[in-house]
Amino acid sequence: MRIALFSDIHANLPALKACLKSIEEQKPDAVYCLGDLVGYNIWPNEVINEIRQRGIPTIAGNYDFGIGRASDDCGCAYKTDHDKDMGKISVLFTNSIVKEGERKYLRTLPAHIRLEFQLNEDKMNLLLVHGSPRRINEYLFEDREEKSLWRIMEQADADIMCFGHTHKPYHRVLNSMDENKNHFRHAINIGSVGKPKDGDTRGCYVMLTLHEFSNTKVAESIEAEFVRFEYDIEKAAKAIEDGLLPGEYAEMLRKAY
Repeated sequence: MRIALFSDIHANLPALKACLKSIEEQKPDAVYCLGDLVGYNIWPNEVINEIRQRGIPTIAGNYDFGIGRASDDCGCAYKTDHDKDMGKISVLFTNSIVKEGERKYLRTLPAHIRLEFQLNEDKMNLLLVHGSPRRINEYLFEDREEKSLWRIMEQADADIMCFGHTHKPYHRVLNSMDENKNHFRHAINIGSVGKPKDGDTRGCYVMLTLHEFSNTKVAESIEAEFVRFEYDIEKAAKAIEDGLLPGEYAEMLRKAY
C-alpha cells in the first residue's frame, strides 16, 4: 500500500499542479490532503476546486477552518507584531476573494482522518491531522521532546501520525517507554506543497509505504519517502507582486522561509 500525503498548499496553484503531476507519476494506491488549501496567494478558489474535482479526501487546516467561517483569524501563532500584521493581510485578502461555494466546502472539511489497517496479526492505526490531534493549530516541530510527542500519539491511539502546519518535513521514530516491550510509533511531518519553510524552495510531499509485513514492532517495516518537486516559483511569486498582497510573501517562496 503506497499512500501519497500532501499539505499546506496556501493558494499556490502552480505548486499544486506540479505536486499532483508528480503524484500521478508515482501511481500511489491512495492520496490524502492534510489541509491549508488557502491563504498567502491569489488562487484559493482554483486550489479548492482542483482538490474537489479530483475527489481527494481532505482535512481542514487552520486557514481552511478560519476562512470557511469568514473569520479574521487564521489561528496562526505568530511570534512578532510584524508577522501578525502580515497574517492579517492574508486573511482579509483571502476572505475577500473566496466564493461562497468554496467557503462552504472548507466549512465541511473534517478535523482528521483515521485509517485502521490489519495487515497481519498486528493492528496498525494511521492518523492524519493538520497540526496535532489536540489542536488544529498546534505546532509539532522536529525538536519536540520525545516523551511529549509519544504521549500525544499514545493518547490519540496513533501508530503512524502524519501532519503538516510547520512546513518543515521530518520523520521521527519513537519507541515505547516500556523497556520490556517494543512498540514503534512514527511521527511524520509531510512538509509543504506551496510554502516551504526549510530553505528548500521545492515543494514537498510524502509517499508512505506499508507492506503486508509492516508492524509496530519493527521500525524499518514502515517507509516514508519525502518527494521534492520543482514548480514555477516565479509565476507564483509574480502573482503576489502583481496583486494586492505584500511582496514579502513572494520572497518567502523564493527563499523558502
